[in-house]
Amino acid sequence: MSHPHPELKAAPPLPKGGLRIVALGGLGEIGRNMTVFEYNGKLLVVDCGVLFPEEHQPGVDVILPDFTSIRDRLDDVVAIVLTHGHEDHIGAVPYLLRERRDIPVIGSKLTLAFLEAKLKEHGIKPRSVRVKEGDRRGFGPFDCEFVAVNHSIPDSLAIAIRTGAGMVLHTGDFKMDQFPLDERITDLRAFARLGEEGVDLFLTDSTNAEVPGFTTSERDLNPAIEQVMRTAPRRVIVSSFASHVHRIQQVLDAAHQYGRKVAFVGRSMVRNMGIARDLGYLKVPQGLIVGLKELEKLPDHQITLVCTGSQGEPMAALSRMANRDHMIRIGEGDTVLLASSLIPGNENAIYRVINGLTRWGANVVHKGNAKVHVSGHASAGELVYCYNIVKPRHVMPVHGEWRHLRANGDLAIRTGVEPDRVIIAEDGVVVDLVDGRASITGKVPAGNVYVDGMAVGGATEASLKDRVTLAEEGVVTVVAIVDADTGALAEAPDFLARGFVHDESTFETVVPVIEKVLAKAALEGVGDALQLEQLISRAVASWAFRTHRRKPLVIPVIIDA
Repeated sequence: MSHPHPELKAAPPLPKGGLRIVALGGLGEIGRNMTVFEYNGKLLVVDCGVLFPEEHQPGVDVILPDFTSIRDRLDDVVAIVLTHGHEDHIGAVPYLLRERRDIPVIGSKLTLAFLEAKLKEHGIKPRSVRVKEGDRRGFGPFDCEFVAVNHSIPDSLAIAIRTGAGMVLHTGDFKMDQFPLDERITDLRAFARLGEEGVDLFLTDSTNAEVPGFTTSERDLNPAIEQVMRTAPRRVIVSSFASHVHRIQQVLDAAHQYGRKVAFVGRSMVRNMGIARDLGYLKVPQGLIVGLKELEKLPDHQITLVCTGSQGEPMAALSRMANRDHMIRIGEGDTVLLASSLIPGNENAIYRVINGLTRWGANVVHKGNAKVHVSGHASAGELVYCYNIVKPRHVMPVHGEWRHLRANGDLAIRTGVEPDRVIIAEDGVVVDLVDGRASITGKVPAGNVYVDGMAVGGATEASLKDRVTLAEEGVVTVVAIVDADTGALAEAPDFLARGFVHDESTFETVVPVIEKVLAKAALEGVGDALQLEQLISRAVASWAFRTHRRKPLVIPVIIDA
């Protein structure tokens, strides 16, 4: 397997007739998927998603891919092609379109509908081009063929990109459920046909590469979902991703079967299910969906609520119910069904919500104690089938953390792909396909771009470090009034502390430390306020560590007397 090397330099110019592939997100992380293909001076962007922040990134709303490497070439971008409508594949499109509004956006019917609803909030009307499986379209020098794949959102597509340098097949996110609810299976016949033609580089979804065997079929969840609807004594509150149309279809069907009415709760859930229903992806039995007002008149055993918040997000409906901060009061006899995954990194938040709901008397049914969730990604058995069907010349695992990419690469090697033709890359690593051989040739910048409220890229790693310090160590402001003539303190300094444990006497021992620093500065003729502030800041910080074993953020303010 060829691995990226930390000493990689900036990539050289692309040789004539070569194809360049750069992932700006989605490698070494699950999220913000974005891959840029370059051929003949033109760029094709596949997916443009967001990553959700972790606990060490306080105040960050979402994380975007870094557009630096294509920013001065936006006019060369011929299209943004979207494989499917999940946030980690479409969430950053508004931010890219802000920089050039008229880039054509290509996707299937549902994907574009979800994207257009999102862009409306940003006040952008995109140039959309709708495609479906079986279509073949040219965008500049890229000839794209779209192939049906099955995933946890309808209308997902794989993309075969043909150029003069060779063919790339990108699976997007996919699995191989043989009995999907919409009967639209992953088109392995097309994969085989493309394999016969010759796939030079195969980009495959690595999310479940460590999971042996095959991903369970969605239909196998029906018994567990039906059992909840049948046996729950009072209300059933179901939480799922607001985009998992098939899972919600199963919930609606089961609720209907057992004489329950359903209401959607949460803005994204109401919006997405409205879109899915209008476009015919969600089939709603007559009279099943009611508003919250009508729901209040029904007896408890006829009530089902479908809401957001399955990942423990603090502002979503489910967390607020657990915290008693929602109009829906969870009580004894209610059943909460978490029909979703545990995304790595969210486990603590999800268990916190489960505990909160249980405390109010709810019976919580989740993937840990019932068969109520299956993954949207191919397991090892399915990936191996794909390698054997496609027989690719090179494999580049995508969409996964390091462990997933490695495991996926190992699977490819076991099916006979030569180890030096399996490319394990990181975000920003440049892979060139030239004369039928793919290799790593350099790298481009691909840092995290933080969105914090309205500011994009304003928060940096350094400012996040300050936020973590503020949260964990507190802050101490020192206000010192200094006599301009003597450089000594005119009166005792004031201390304002937040999050730093203190009482009246805490700061008594630091006053002499400050006096000593000022006296030394006066001797050496240092009178510049900025320099004095730095000296005081350093002295107070080391005093805080010596005496309290704490490292607060110290903000010195010097006033001339």
